[in-house]
Amino acid sequence: MVDGPRTVGELREDESMAAPGTSANECIFCRIIDSTVSADVVYDSATTVAFLDRRPLFHGHTLVVPRLHVVTLADLPQQLLAPFWSDVQLISRVMPDALGAQGTFVANNNTVSQSVAHLHVHVVPRTKGDGLRGFFWPRTSYADGESTRVAARLAAALGAQTQ
Repeated sequence: MVDGPRTVGELREDESMAAPGTSANECIFCRIIDSTVSADVVYDSATTVAFLDRRPLFHGHTLVVPRLHVVTLADLPQQLLAPFWSDVQLISRVMPDALGAQGTFVANNNTVSQSVAHLHVHVVPRTKGDGLRGFFWPRTSYADGESTRVAARLAAALGAQTQ
């Protein structure tokens, strides 16, 4: 866990994501939080930032990350657990109607299969027959401008729920 405020790293936007165990200075998610790397942000609060996954399982696949740089769920301070998971719950509740899905899949990896060493929870829109089986997760991509449209729909729905 990192104590104190995060600082913005000097990495170029085209560099690869931080390897496990890297500092907040090198973390791509911290750079998204600090707006030094662009992302399709759908929600932000005092505790979290949520943005579309760049290689989604399905369009609308959202990553929810704490603003504080921590690597695993076990590292998240106790006082941030409730607000963080409340934000995850909000996104999971709003997503189906916003994106025409029937439900959501919510998941968190800790270290193993964690491609970015910053706590993140996946909230994935689901529909019956969508092809997601077990842990074989085919990734898709967005057409030009499509992620912006999907993010806007989800952000508008989340904004309506929090006002």
